[in-house]
Amino acid sequence: MGSKLEALAARLKEARRVTAVTGAGVSAASGVPTFRGPDGLWKSFRPEDLATPATFDRDPGLVWEWYDWRRTLIAECRPNAAHKVLARWSRSHGLTLITQNVDGLHELAGTRDVIRFHGSIWQLRCAASCGAGAWEDRCAPLTLIPPRCPRCGGLARPGVVWFGEAIDRAVLTRAEAALDCDVFLSIGTSSVVYPAAGLAHAARARGAFAAEINVAATDAAAVLDLAIAMPAEVALPLIGELVGW
Repeated sequence: MGSKLEALAARLKEARRVTAVTGAGVSAASGVPTFRGPDGLWKSFRPEDLATPATFDRDPGLVWEWYDWRRTLIAECRPNAAHKVLARWSRSHGLTLITQNVDGLHELAGTRDVIRFHGSIWQLRCAASCGAGAWEDRCAPLTLIPPRCPRCGGLARPGVVWFGEAIDRAVLTRAEAALDCDVFLSIGTSSVVYPAAGLAHAARARGAFAAEINVAATDAAAVLDLAIAMPAEVALPLIGELVGW
């Protein structure tokens, strides 16, 4: 494993542009339940059944109970070593960070210009699209379930991307631009949710050295240039020491 860490560090030393995509595995050490792990279940529902427009239309109260539960848990979490290393790299070496996580821990750690691929659990927007802009609400637990739009009084929804919804075009444009890099890091992600799962492959197709850092190798590891099977909060500080960042 040491040789793999050194190989990645050598690539990073030579890189002018570095991009990383992060998933739930980065926040697991902070106590955020992983989206697909056994601790990610709530009542008798799967996240894939709750995070959909159809479920919200049918039972907005149920969906908001789940999000309120998640928000209340996340409010007690703090950035771990992986968040802190990536934040430092973003400030000192211009790393571009794309995250699938909606917990806001990268921002709390001080990462610059985070590309929130799936939105933020701390943002709300009008479910009826009345024209009100998205707003931040850090109340945990919420004072009203389901919350309401301050402009029209209608239902508010979480400012996240649900299953079956498209990624915001402006976000997708920023993410696609970040694929033109020398090194692309896929960190703590299961690499099964598209289009985020395709980012590493797309970056590699453009000439980037693509590496995975995950507690266990994913199916994507076989087609990337390097796979490091370590928790992100362990691997990233070690790599940072080797690179001298």
